[in-house]
Amino acid sequence: MIRIFTFLFLLSVGVAVSPAEEVRLLPEAFLLSGSESQQQLSTVTVRENQISAIVPSDQVQLESDAPEIVEIRGGVAHAVSSGNATITARLSAGRTATAEVEVTGVNSEHNWSFRNDVQSILTKAGCNAGACHGALAGKGGFRLSLKGYDSDADYLAITREAHGRRIEIGDPGQSLVLAKPSAALPHKGGLKLDTASRDYQVIADWIAAGAAAPEADDPQLVRISVSPESALLSPGDQSRILVHAHYDDETIVDVTHWSQFTATDESIASVDEHGKVLVRGSGEAAILVWFGSRVALARMTVPYPNEIPADVYAVAERRNFIDELNLTQLQTLRLRPSPACDDETFLRRATVDTIGRLPTHRERERYFAADSETRRDELIDRLLASDDFVDYWTYRWSDVLLINGNRLRPDAVKAYYQWLHAAVERNQPWDELVNDVLTATGSSIENGATNFYALHQTPEEMTENACQAFLGLSIGCAKCHNHPLEKWTNDQYYSMANLFARVRAKGWGGDSRNGNGHRTLYVSDTGDLIQPQSGKPQPPAALDAEPLPIDDPADRRIALAEWMTDSSNPYFARAITNRVWANFFGRGLVEQVDDLRHSNPASNEPLMTAAAQHLIDADFNLKSLMRAILRSATYGRSSLPLDENRDEQKYLSRYYPRRMMAEVLLDSIDQTLETQTSFTAVSFSGADRQKTDFYEPGTRAIELYDSAVDSYFLQTFGRNPREIVCECERSSEPSMVQVLHLSNGDTLNTKLADSEGVIARMVDADASDAAIIDHLFLSGLSRHPTDEERDRLQSVIEEYGEDRLTALQDVAWSVVTSTEFVFNH
Repeated sequence: MIRIFTFLFLLSVGVAVSPAEEVRLLPEAFLLSGSESQQQLSTVTVRENQISAIVPSDQVQLESDAPEIVEIRGGVAHAVSSGNATITARLSAGRTATAEVEVTGVNSEHNWSFRNDVQSILTKAGCNAGACHGALAGKGGFRLSLKGYDSDADYLAITREAHGRRIEIGDPGQSLVLAKPSAALPHKGGLKLDTASRDYQVIADWIAAGAAAPEADDPQLVRISVSPESALLSPGDQSRILVHAHYDDETIVDVTHWSQFTATDESIASVDEHGKVLVRGSGEAAILVWFGSRVALARMTVPYPNEIPADVYAVAERRNFIDELNLTQLQTLRLRPSPACDDETFLRRATVDTIGRLPTHRERERYFAADSETRRDELIDRLLASDDFVDYWTYRWSDVLLINGNRLRPDAVKAYYQWLHAAVERNQPWDELVNDVLTATGSSIENGATNFYALHQTPEEMTENACQAFLGLSIGCAKCHNHPLEKWTNDQYYSMANLFARVRAKGWGGDSRNGNGHRTLYVSDTGDLIQPQSGKPQPPAALDAEPLPIDDPADRRIALAEWMTDSSNPYFARAITNRVWANFFGRGLVEQVDDLRHSNPASNEPLMTAAAQHLIDADFNLKSLMRAILRSATYGRSSLPLDENRDEQKYLSRYYPRRMMAEVLLDSIDQTLETQTSFTAVSFSGADRQKTDFYEPGTRAIELYDSAVDSYFLQTFGRNPREIVCECERSSEPSMVQVLHLSNGDTLNTKLADSEGVIARMVDADASDAAIIDHLFLSGLSRHPTDEERDRLQSVIEEYGEDRLTALQDVAWSVVTSTEFVFNH
């Protein structure tokens, strides 16, 4: 209630400008070109050299020193005649700010453009959205391209279809394109254009002037810019985003009124359709701005309401660039970093995160036998050099490459996995590994990398999955139309797909006569993919790259691989860096992990850039990035929250506990109880589903070749089924089914009762209760029990009387079902 009252109070009195704050008028200098040009204005305060809140319009008086050149109407500057003028913003407190304006071309006749003006109005009004006329089938017999990506087709639909009734040049108001959205005629979409609005008048003037068609020499939109690009705000502040379109004829136009705005995190800041921002909470957020298939981000920082002395950050441990950039952000956000975790916690955490299993008793002894100043670094080096590292990371990259026996024959699955395992074992740089996948040829049994193409058998599938797996980009929307929230166009999609158009294979179908999965992949020197919209092939080109000669017989994938793995590619290094980062911190710097679109900003952009550059400088040696993460004080912080960082979940002020992934959890149970799980692979032959004795006894879940394994436990705990290239396929969400399965399911109860398990063997060896409890704690939790825990468990054992075996089984159950065991912390 106090917060609500404070917020309402701020709204009622406006923004008070303190003497320490500077006042600016945005934009500080601009050009108005043509009689219809205008510029929205925003008066802002500047705090700590960062733009902060807007000053409400009722507290600002805007004046033009030359109203015959620039006139101010409703807070908007309008061109009147050519010349120069100064606009002054006067605040009630007597403070001022100015902006310089140049006006040109007012005497020239102004003609509205269908491509750049009419289309922008229809898009802003939502007329060509997917829920309206932009749907695949249109609405009410009227279909427009989604978000106006095809101006030529939309022009024909408006001016030629419906017997030409959609426009009336002699009486624009009778045009259906105006009469329906203005509600002059019944319209299922409701009121979209007010007859008194400027947008209505723009379309009416365009019709009255002859409804000119889009021309090839129309100014083409190059990019959009936002102001302010960044702002330092406080909860309750308001801000305003101005948007400018930059065209290839060097004109710059205020398009704020035609832009669309979306908040990336509503809990921090919300935005309305006019670009007015209201700050709701603390953290870092961004406003996504969309105009004409171009996107931009306006970032804002809102510190938490903590008072933390500067020396907290000055004395905080800094071991590498990760700590420097993390602490800079924490200081800006006023978040106190948690202290370092203890050595026992670090041992278990780093082992689980790096090699996918718990530390053994012997590894624990070796760890604590080392010098306390160097033991963590020595542990990290051992983990990165271990055989278990190879098994774990082969499994993780198998998720990305979709090694799946439901879609590949057993021999092909095995070849694919063994190829990947060998690459991880020799620490092949990531760029070389991806290059080998993209340019693979030959036998699917002899060269396992070729199975990437057995999984993705059309140029479109190859394109979409390569972009998702290796660039973190989902470009599937561009297959049918320009991407609605990104810059990728339909033409770019088919140019990219045409790079794969000549991939061929013998034995591609894999029918029952070819049941071993043997295929031979090769590349033809002819063939192109037809772009459905144009009926002809697009010049083969990677995204944002120059096209290749369409008649060149060389393997186009070589050029694609060179472009994709190049250090200057803005996505490649970031994509794999983000995946590695998420493994160790439980979330990527960008979330979701494989969603690196421009409209999905990183939680710490400088750190994301620096980590990707570190990987580039290390020639894509993934172990170098992993070592930097593991050695950082940021990774080594305690997971226990402090009062000054309890409310944050993504700025790494502490380590975030998370449930172990399904395979690691199952292996950890087996390791603690010293039991085994039997796995049976599933394969397909024609239409028949077959079980195969593919795995030897003792195979761990993390050593499985693929996801086609019958395991209720793995399925229940969210393993990745590897059907599509998306990290979203793996689930870490808790469920009641998981709780019930751990409580009384077959998996755990069977292992607890195993006569070969650790409980039965230690009881048979007449080990003491205390020794068994210690063993379980050290095996599962990597620590000794406290005196309180030991006493409590001993009292539980005594309640069972002579049934000591069952009592100790229940003690083991309590350990492996505890939050401390199930979660890595």
